[in-house]
Amino acid sequence: MDKWFVKWRPYTGNLETTPVGINEYLPMGKSVVLGAQHSFAMFGATILAPLLMGFDPSLTMLITGIGTILFFLITGGHVPSYLGSSFAFIGAVAAVTGYSGTGINPNIGIALGGTVVCGILYALMGLLVMKTGTEWIENLMPPVVTGSIVMIIGLNLAPVTIQSVIGNSFDSWMALVTVLCICSVAVFTKGMVRRLLLLIGLVAAYLIYFLLTNVLGMGKPIDFSPIANAAWFGIPTLYSPVFETSAILVIAPVFIILIAENLGHFKAVEAMTGKSISPYMGRAFFADGLCTTLSASVGGTGMTTYAENIGVMAATKIYSTVVFVIAGVFAILLGLSPKFGTLVSTIPVPLLTGASIVVFGLITIAGARIWMNAKIDFSKNGNMLVAAVPVILGTGNYSLNIAGFDLGGIGTATFLAILMNLVFNFKNKQKEMSVTTEREIATSEPLLKLSP
Repeated sequence: MDKWFVKWRPYTGNLETTPVGINEYLPMGKSVVLGAQHSFAMFGATILAPLLMGFDPSLTMLITGIGTILFFLITGGHVPSYLGSSFAFIGAVAAVTGYSGTGINPNIGIALGGTVVCGILYALMGLLVMKTGTEWIENLMPPVVTGSIVMIIGLNLAPVTIQSVIGNSFDSWMALVTVLCICSVAVFTKGMVRRLLLLIGLVAAYLIYFLLTNVLGMGKPIDFSPIANAAWFGIPTLYSPVFETSAILVIAPVFIILIAENLGHFKAVEAMTGKSISPYMGRAFFADGLCTTLSASVGGTGMTTYAENIGVMAATKIYSTVVFVIAGVFAILLGLSPKFGTLVSTIPVPLLTGASIVVFGLITIAGARIWMNAKIDFSKNGNMLVAAVPVILGTGNYSLNIAGFDLGGIGTATFLAILMNLVFNFKNKQKEMSVTTEREIATSEPLLKLSP
């Protein structure tokens, strides 16, 4: 077991000045508080993703808790991460189900079927990386590609979310109010409040909406009657996947996007901790894929490692993976409360639209940050075209049809970004390798030194 799990040791440093390592653990009281903090950090995005796809947020919350604990076990505690519901699936799910934005998605079954297959492909990729190492996949998807893919996700989803409030002046204004509430929390607050910008911003917009509709009679009022009838504790409703080839071909390629996300998160954690966790990348891919498949098998969303929780680690300098197990337990408890799920379902559509505008915008900027952090040289035509063409095709939802099956805008643009990089940057890669080799030869010490 020692070879699979990290070798644990108690933390003996000063929390004010010394980071807590991945393999260190704090006293139980402090660990519980830190675990709760991670639960709050992922909360807003984790419930927002299923709502935008028409999934049950309570069920998703429950499964993310279970998935996070499974992720910890499969990676042996080497990778600090929370598995939350992925936004990468939203565009594909909307394309295959035609979800209108209210209630449970009537075509949830075919979305689940495609997600199950996506998870299987992702898990198989994890096994392959465990067998062959990580270098080839990092070469296949360098930052110029991963940045493009992440940016495509945000831009492709923009028309979907905006359309939900078009034609209703009050809803359009409330979507904008929600955006301003979330942005205000992000800019004018500090510490943990800022980390909860989605949650607190939504709560503020919810209160404003309640005042304008239920009190002043503007717009459609919020109906609170279902909350009183909901039980405090109970098992969420489960849903079964339906396997349709056309839906699978649209949703399954999302695993490539998940790999790109995970690669970015790995690099971020390595930069923060100063510790190499790349040797465990294969395990992480396998765990994420397995949990995605298990989640979709019972009605939950696809899963991914969460940037929100990486942000919490950056702020606290506490990287202990034990804390994420506690966060998973908190999520399980929330998921077992139908009253919580019913309360979440009362969030009006324009508020979800406003939150989506912020989230999709942040996803888009995250793609640009990948380029900036990697110092991508856009004076090279290869890099410029690999970034420019797929981004425009993804934004316009350009989709290729192969043998009667629609790949979808995100899937088509993702495949094209990888292909274009292989074709147009191959020559640049050879030149860089040649220059690097020459530099190493010129600066290296000779194998045999001759005395004068």
